[in-house]
Amino acid sequence: MAQRARRWRSTAAAVTAAGLITAGAMAPGAAAAEEPRIDLKVLVVDNGDSPVRAVTAQLRSTGVPYTTIDLNDAGRPKITESFLSDTVNGSPRAKYQGVVLPNESPFGAGSAEQTALEAYERTFGIPQVDAYTWAHPEVGLDYTSEGGWAGALDGREASVTAAGKAGWFGYLDGAFRFEDNSASTQESYGYVARPRAGFTSYVDIPVPGGTGRGSLVGEYAHDGRRELVVTFAYNTSQQQFRLLARGIVEWLTQGVHLGRARNSFAVHIDDVFAPDSRWDTERNCTPGDFDCAGGDGEGTTPIRMTAGDAEYAAQWQREHGFTMDMVYNAGSGEEWKTQHGGTDALTDRLLGDKAQYRWVNHTYTHPFLGCVQDTSTVPWSCAKNADGSTKYMSRAEIAAQIRDNHDWAVNKGLPVERTELVTGEHSGLKTLPQQPADNPNLAGALADTGVRWIASDNSREPEQRAIGKALTVPRHPMNVYYNVGTAAEMADEYNWVYTSRADGGSGVCEENPTSTCLDEPLDLTTGYAEHIVPQEARTALGHVLAGDPRPHYAHQSNLAEGRLLYPVMERVLDDYRALFADNTPLENPRHSAIGTEVQRRAAWQNALANGRVTAYRIGTTVTVTAPSGTQIPVTAPDGTQKQLLLGTAAFGTPYAGARSAWTTPEALQSALTLKLPQSL
Repeated sequence: MAQRARRWRSTAAAVTAAGLITAGAMAPGAAAAEEPRIDLKVLVVDNGDSPVRAVTAQLRSTGVPYTTIDLNDAGRPKITESFLSDTVNGSPRAKYQGVVLPNESPFGAGSAEQTALEAYERTFGIPQVDAYTWAHPEVGLDYTSEGGWAGALDGREASVTAAGKAGWFGYLDGAFRFEDNSASTQESYGYVARPRAGFTSYVDIPVPGGTGRGSLVGEYAHDGRRELVVTFAYNTSQQQFRLLARGIVEWLTQGVHLGRARNSFAVHIDDVFAPDSRWDTERNCTPGDFDCAGGDGEGTTPIRMTAGDAEYAAQWQREHGFTMDMVYNAGSGEEWKTQHGGTDALTDRLLGDKAQYRWVNHTYTHPFLGCVQDTSTVPWSCAKNADGSTKYMSRAEIAAQIRDNHDWAVNKGLPVERTELVTGEHSGLKTLPQQPADNPNLAGALADTGVRWIASDNSREPEQRAIGKALTVPRHPMNVYYNVGTAAEMADEYNWVYTSRADGGSGVCEENPTSTCLDEPLDLTTGYAEHIVPQEARTALGHVLAGDPRPHYAHQSNLAEGRLLYPVMERVLDDYRALFADNTPLENPRHSAIGTEVQRRAAWQNALANGRVTAYRIGTTVTVTAPSGTQIPVTAPDGTQKQLLLGTAAFGTPYAGARSAWTTPEALQSALTLKLPQSL
C-alpha cells in the first residue's frame, strides 16, 4: 500500500501545482478551511453501448451506488451545476464521487451540459471514465497513424505497466491475453496508440507490425481534470474486461467506496458414498432413469469412487491448496456396504481423511423430496390424492432424511454444519414443469432440523429466495455429467446433446434458443480434453472473475474412473493464479458462508434501491448511515480506522491492495464512521 499512497499524494500534488481545486479543498464561495462533502455515489451517463453497460454491471456487482442518465431518453434530466452539486448545511456538496461516460464528450464539445460537467470535475476533483473511445490528441494519445495501430485484438497479449502495478491495477500479475474464442468472429477491436504529455498508461500492448508499445487503458491529466481512457471495445462477459473491471472501479472512486468485491471458487461434490448411474452409449440415455426407454439399470455398471480415488482426492487438495465440499449420502453408502459383504474401503478412506474436506448434508438415501413421482409415463408426473390434489412426501419423511444423515456424520466425527443442506436433485423445491410449487411440507421439515441454507440450481433459480425460515443458495451446475466415468462417455453424451440430428445427435441444440450446436461431433478420444475442459473452465472462471460467490457442483462419479473433474478445476486454479497477484487470493468459502454473502448482497441492493443509504466523505472522514442491522460493504485504503465508541480499530481485511469488510455501526452509534489515512 505504500506505493498506492505515493500515487495518491503525487496526483494531489500535480493538481494542486496547477493551481486547481482538488477533492477535499475549498469550493468557490466557501470558507478557506472548509472541506466539501463528496457523496459516495457514481454518475453513469449511458448511451446504450456495451462498454458503459459493462462498467455499470461492475458497479452493481461490487455494491457501489450509482445514478444512471439515459441519453436515449428524451425526458432525462439535464446535466447542470445544480444537478451535480449543491450545499448541505451551508457547505458545498458534490453529489457524485466519479463519472462514467460512453466517451470523452458525449454531450458535444462546448455544449452547456459538457461544460457544466467539466467545471464540476475541476471544482471537486472528480475522476471521469471514458468507457470506450478512439485514439486522438483530445484524450492524450497520438493518432494511430502516428506509430500506432487499430484492429482486432483477439488473442493478443497485453500487460499491466509499472504505473498500473504501482496503482489501481496492482492486483493483476502482469500479462493477460485477449479472448479468441472463435476463429470466424472478431471479438475485440481497439486502438493502440502512443501517449502524449499528461498521459500515464496503465495497460499497454506491443504495436502490431510496428515498434514500441501503445496504450489501451491509461489516465489523462489535463485542464484540471483526470480521465481514465479506454481504447478497446468490450462487454461484461469478456475476460479482458472482467480482469480490468476492479481497477476501473478503484480508479473511478480513488479507492474509497461503498461495496466490496472478492473472487471465490467453491466446488460441491454431490452423491458422495452413493453410486451414480452410467450413460448408455448405445441407447443414448441412462438406464435407471425414468426417461430411458426399456432401461432398468441392467447391463450397466454404476460409477462409484474407490479408496484409491479418495486417496487421490485428498492428495490433490493438498497439492493444489483447495478444499472440496463433500455432499454426502450416508445411507446410500450403508446400503452399498450391505450389498458388498459388509465392508467398504471407500468409506473407510474418506473417513480417515475427513478433516481435509468440508461436508454437506445431501439426505440419507437421496430420495426425491417433492411430489410423489408417477413414473408410469415419460416424462414422469406428480401422483394425485383421491381428491385430485398433488401427493407430496411428508414433513416427517423429509425431516428423517435430513436428521438421519446429519446424525450419522456427527457419530463419525465429520465436520458438518447442521444449517447446510443440499437435497437430491434439488428436490422439494419447485421442479418445472411437473411440480410448479415447492413441496408445502419442505419448509416445516427444514425448521424441524435446523436447516438455514438449502441449495438450489442456479440454471433454474439464480436468485436467492426464502423457504420458510431457510434461504436458498443457488449453485452453478458444471457441464461434467453425473452419469459418465470416462472421457469417451463424456464426449459421447456431449455429442448427443450438442449435435444436430443430421450429425447423429438429439437435435436438442436446434430447438433450444439458448444453445448452439457443434459444427461437427467431438472426437471420442480427444473431445473432452480439447473442447469440453477449456470451455467449462472458461465458464467457471468467468463466474469467479465476475465476483459471483455462488458455488459450482459436480458429482462423485467425476472423481472416479477417469477422474474427469480434476482437469477442469486445475485449469481454473492455474489460470486464476497466473492472472492475479498474491495480494488477490482466490477465496474458497463453504456453503453457509456463500449463502450469507448472497443474502447480504440482496439486502444491500434493496437498501440502495429504496434510497435508505447515505454515504459521504469530508476530507479523511467517511460517514455512512443505513437501515438498522444492515451489513454495510465498504472498501478503503490500508491504514483506514473504524471509529469505535471509545477510540478506533483497524478497518476490514486486506484484499487486492485495499481493505474491505461488511460492517455496521458500533453499539450506541447511529452511523458508521471511518477515518482514512492522512496521506489521502
